[in-house]
Amino acid sequence: MSSRERPLSPHLQVYRWQIQMVTSILHRATGMVLAAGALVIAAGLLSLMLGPDAWACFTGVAGAWYGKVFLFGWSWAFSYHICNGIRHLVQDFAIGHSIPAFVRSSWLAVVGSLVITAAIWTLALNGGAA
Repeated sequence: MSSRERPLSPHLQVYRWQIQMVTSILHRATGMVLAAGALVIAAGLLSLMLGPDAWACFTGVAGAWYGKVFLFGWSWAFSYHICNGIRHLVQDFAIGHSIPAFVRSSWLAVVGSLVITAAIWTLALNGGAA
């Protein structure tokens, strides 16, 4: 057997972070957050079905600071996942396959998700009135 070392495949420590890498990782992570949020929505619907006491408990938790943090994170994950999904859908039609277009659309998905999340929470905190 040969004792020389085999070449190793490059890993994350070798590559320089780029926005395309970050958006790909975030798309997968936000998908997992959305799955957790779906469980919370199911719990909310279940508590609504169980009556006023269970619903009051659920709204109490959702209205606490940690509930609001979760809801804010979930709404950003939803906004980002939608924006990045639209980005991928456009690229499936062979539009924007150059590297500058990839970078531009990646930043557009990130900034767009932040704008949408800010709009959602502005409306929510103002009681739905613009």
